[in-house]
Amino acid sequence: MTKKNQNRREFLGAAGVAATGALAASALHADAPNLTEQDDPASFFQPKDYWQERMKAPDDGKKYGWFIDTRRCFGCHGCEVACKAENDVPLGNYIRQTFYKDVGEYPKVARMFLPMACQHCEDAPCIKACPCGALHKGGGGSVVIDYEKCCGHATCVEVCPYGAIYIDPVANQAVKCHNCYHRVDEGMEPACATTCPSDAVYFGDLNDPNSKVSAAMNEAKQNDVELVQLRGEKETKPRMWFAGPAPAEIEKSIPTEGESYNPEAYNIFNWKESE
Repeated sequence: MTKKNQNRREFLGAAGVAATGALAASALHADAPNLTEQDDPASFFQPKDYWQERMKAPDDGKKYGWFIDTRRCFGCHGCEVACKAENDVPLGNYIRQTFYKDVGEYPKVARMFLPMACQHCEDAPCIKACPCGALHKGGGGSVVIDYEKCCGHATCVEVCPYGAIYIDPVANQAVKCHNCYHRVDEGMEPACATTCPSDAVYFGDLNDPNSKVSAAMNEAKQNDVELVQLRGEKETKPRMWFAGPAPAEIEKSIPTEGESYNPEAYNIFNWKESE
């Protein structure tokens, strides 16, 4: 395995060495925005010449994206568990999380589910805000983190409109979905996609009309199923599309800037949301 594809298991074993580099990176960017400023995410952005190159994806001809068919999701949390196992995600933290909402009135009730993770935005605010230059575009436009540079500043958490980043409690570095590039580079699917028993999670190259994700999205469109994206008003150009009624029902429960996925989403008192 190349140094670039060093996984988190190997990284955490060398966390002490990385911490030294993190301190140096933090010192270089002591003028980073004050994290108490919550009014405008753009106030956290670094100068354009600092992040412009990192916003450019490698010229590999690929465009990785996601399609989540919430009509098929039955809330097994298999994608979530597979992600935790694949990436050594500690208890209480999540790279991806399945949110739910109970709708209707007895006896006609139902539970909707919405699997969420990093949207791998084309105009990613986390890349613009990162003061240490760790966040950048990887293969296929995946938004990834260089753990030799991440200083744990957490500005990325403050600007992510989907709450998709958390700070690792051991390494004190940012963690998010990286499209399982260590698997994709070997011709495999991300752990969540290959685990989903209901075929609700699709990943692949949007530039390839024969990819699973392209085929699934085209089939939905042919059946007049509306494909939607979350929080388009943020203008980040996310690369995740959803089908079904769940996004409209659950969107307000999804974490936003300055927040991360957390166990409170599974609080028993959320079983029936108060009107």
